Amino acid sequence: MRIIYFDIDSLRPDHLGCYGYHRKTSPTIDRLASEGRRFDNVYVSDAPCLPSRTALWSGRFGFHTGVVNHGGTAAQPFPQPDRGVTDTLHDTSWMTALRKAGFETISISSFAERHAAWHWYAGFNEIYNCGHEGMERADDVSPIAIDWLQRRGKADRWFLHINFWDPHIPYRTPLEYGQPFAESPLPERIDENLWRRGWDGYGPHSPREPHGFGGETYFLGFPRFPESIDSMDAVKAWIDGYDTGIRYADDHIGRIVNQLEQLDILDDTVVIVSADHGESQGEFNIWGDHQTADHSTCRIPLIIRWPDRFDAGSVDASLRYHLDWGATLIEGVGGSVPGNWDGLSFLANDADTVDRGRPYLVLSQGAHVCQRGIRFDDGPKAYLCLWTLNPGYKMLDPLMLFNLSDDPLQQQDISEEFPHLVQRAMGYYASWLREAMVSGDSSIDPLLISLREGPLHARGQLEPYAQRLAASGRGDLVDDLRARQAGIDG
Repeated sequence: MRIIYFDIDSLRPDHLGCYGYHRKTSPTIDRLASEGRRFDNVYVSDAPCLPSRTALWSGRFGFHTGVVNHGGTAAQPFPQPDRGVTDTLHDTSWMTALRKAGFETISISSFAERHAAWHWYAGFNEIYNCGHEGMERADDVSPIAIDWLQRRGKADRWFLHINFWDPHIPYRTPLEYGQPFAESPLPERIDENLWRRGWDGYGPHSPREPHGFGGETYFLGFPRFPESIDSMDAVKAWIDGYDTGIRYADDHIGRIVNQLEQLDILDDTVVIVSADHGESQGEFNIWGDHQTADHSTCRIPLIIRWPDRFDAGSVDASLRYHLDWGATLIEGVGGSVPGNWDGLSFLANDADTVDRGRPYLVLSQGAHVCQRGIRFDDGPKAYLCLWTLNPGYKMLDPLMLFNLSDDPLQQQDISEEFPHLVQRAMGYYASWLREAMVSGDSSIDPLLISLREGPLHARGQLEPYAQRLAASGRGDLVDDLRARQAGIDG
């Protein structure tokens, strides 16, 4: 048996054809979904990049690893005063569990260098770093993967992780690739009303400051990446750039899948497509970033082509954490899920007539805001409750509730209309918190460390951003910004 995991940064499911998107962004991924299983409600436990991949590779929530931020104390795993020569990540990581099951583990990714996440290497036999710290394109990555497969693909029992960054800002697909979506309309959810509300509002990565807080220069010079989203034409260019990055990555996945077919090993290879997190494109006035613990940022695609396990074209709609499928893979290849994992294998449910999944999920974000989200269902309706401790200069209320079934863009806060659902969500959160406190090595919530130190991407911007609002005709919003950040920043 062989395993390939395509890890596509910043990929939201609803921009893939197999999840209902109208644009042809993903013919290869769609094919894999038609030949395997599509999972509709998989969420990362911790967002964004560094917390998410740390959780997946360790099998544990950020609450237990200590990693919930991109900088500061909570960007490193909790110290282990009683550790010996090795540490917990070495002993119980996802890759270590696969190695114990007899697999060689290989990664083609610059992720660890980009985030100084050296702990993430735990358990890998081989590591290939493209050397561009996440700024590489798929054409930098796929030749390394194809070369490895040509040399080693016929061997048995290997796990190959391939990391594509193309949908991540700045949208940098080469211009010679063309404009595959020039004649294709925007998705209906992205309309002029959404853009206008964003233009008249504020927040990092909002239409007037889509590169950050305004004035940033490090993403200038990328033709597919507008400097300002100042019109609906710019909105279309922005979304076209994102979708073109998805299509470019999909093309290179296709090249690698073709290599598997040429080696006659595709049907003996588990092929997985997923992401480290989704991407906001207008939600909470965030464009092209992953700053919250919400539906757009934390929901990810998961497609698994595994002929011996999952029927072709099947769909799983149960609530899952991304680290649940890490546990599932370990169990499915005959390994043992480490006892300290929060991830739960769902293979035991596969034959059940009713797939139970998780009754609720708790999602965390500590790099751009300090926030927890509680995702749960009430009958046929899907809900998300957001509890915000630090809004990170965004127009976020402390407690919000959204009906995702009717309002997937999370535009209408219904918390006052349905207080019993808010109460239920906070009850779920209290149960999760209690279990997290008693089941780990530390009872310290690292999100509170992030709150004290400040999320890395939301530190020290109150005064300069207030000045920018005033200078750009939004002086009437300065009082709102200051009120939301009162007692947090400045």
